[in-house]
Amino acid sequence: MALGRDRRQERREERHGGGAVKYRMRQKLVSIGDDYWIEDEAGQRVFKVDGKALRIRDTLILEDAGGRKVAKIQEKMLRIKDAMAIEDGDGNRIAMVKKALITPLRDRWHVEVENGSDLDVKGNILDHEYEFEDDGHRVASVSKKWFRVADTYGVEIEPGTDPVVVLAATVALDMMVHEDR
Repeated sequence: MALGRDRRQERREERHGGGAVKYRMRQKLVSIGDDYWIEDEAGQRVFKVDGKALRIRDTLILEDAGGRKVAKIQEKMLRIKDAMAIEDGDGNRIAMVKKALITPLRDRWHVEVENGSDLDVKGNILDHEYEFEDDGHRVASVSKKWFRVADTYGVEIEPGTDPVVVLAATVALDMMVHEDR
């Protein structure tokens, strides 16, 4: 049985270029005021999502395992379309997650990255089956298929892609499509 699993893993790495890092997230990620850990494949706590309560705007803080603030995710008010800003630990904007104006058949979102390539997000955001693309090349995937645990999904990030930007954007997308939280 283990041999079959090893072969499946090898085929997956061949398809995806190997070296990708997979994170485990909860489908009902977080409500404002709640805290949640993002784990790696081995179950190690890597980032904590801290839901800041009693704010006028939705605000979440992403901390590393040592408690250092690496990103702040905050809803932007008074905008025509949905948007959430992502700032680094020093308060500098690192990305802006925006819903595309035209969404013909499926959800389309855009992540404007301040010091890097912008990312297009395509797929079914609501059901956690989507990809982040940089100029048509997949740099991260989000899927519920990797984990058998209910209400859990994975984020697989390719080497060379900033995990903080992708994970923070994933949290922002989750907040934006599940506005009832």
